[in-house]
Amino acid sequence: MSSPASRPADGIDTSRPHSARMYDYYLGGKDWFAADREAAEQVLASFPFMRTVARQNRAFMHRAVRTLARDAGLRQFLDIGTGIPTEPNLHQVVQEVDPACRVVYVDNDPMVLEYADVLLSGDPAGRTAYIEADVLTDAVLDDPRVHEVLDLTQPVALSLVAILHFVPDDADPAGLLGGLLDRLPSGSHLVLSHGTSDFLPEESRRSEEVYRKGGTSARTRSHPEIARFLDGLDVLDPGLVLAHQWRPEGPVELSDAEVSLYGAVARKR
Repeated sequence: MSSPASRPADGIDTSRPHSARMYDYYLGGKDWFAADREAAEQVLASFPFMRTVARQNRAFMHRAVRTLARDAGLRQFLDIGTGIPTEPNLHQVVQEVDPACRVVYVDNDPMVLEYADVLLSGDPAGRTAYIEADVLTDAVLDDPRVHEVLDLTQPVALSLVAILHFVPDDADPAGLLGGLLDRLPSGSHLVLSHGTSDFLPEESRRSEEVYRKGGTSARTRSHPEIARFLDGLDVLDPGLVLAHQWRPEGPVELSDAEVSLYGAVARKR
């Protein structure tokens, strides 16, 4: 497939960068446009480790959802802020554990919808669905397509991976998260990752400014600020840690500054 940077797309504003397509660029994908590439290169000039951050975020998500399927027995997954498909996708990871796992993906980027067939190619023993919806409200849980796939009376793994750092303080990210968790039953789990400025504050500030100039809010947060999103939940070991330190499957020789992203998995009581 040719790079979307060189082809038109119906219903997609190709003149403005989008965080999902910039993320795809960091990961070495091809589903981006010239505006996304230009903004991503500006971020990389300000924060040269962003490709590492993206890769470690993806690896954390894989380990976290595999752990929930394998060790906690979760069979239902709601992934909000899915982004452009990058294999292995969440459903591929958890359906390796149990083909009957069910997954609902949610994103608000029309570009993701173009590749929804990739997200709907799960094992026939389970089920997957894709919903284009506002990811910044719990109204997604009212969508009948969610209820067709997930039984919200049974535990659900809610994945908010690299999404809350695009929610500004005045939009109440803690309230957004709380609204979602309040509507899920006891035994549900949260998979959370969030960018931080703890290690490279000036570089982080400059990269945030690139996103804002492109029309996307960006707000990295400190460890204590991110920890507040986990209040009232039982956080699984090893706690809220840098993404590469969350149950690594082998040695990872990276500095804290290179990763600059915290991750945690927590259980609703």
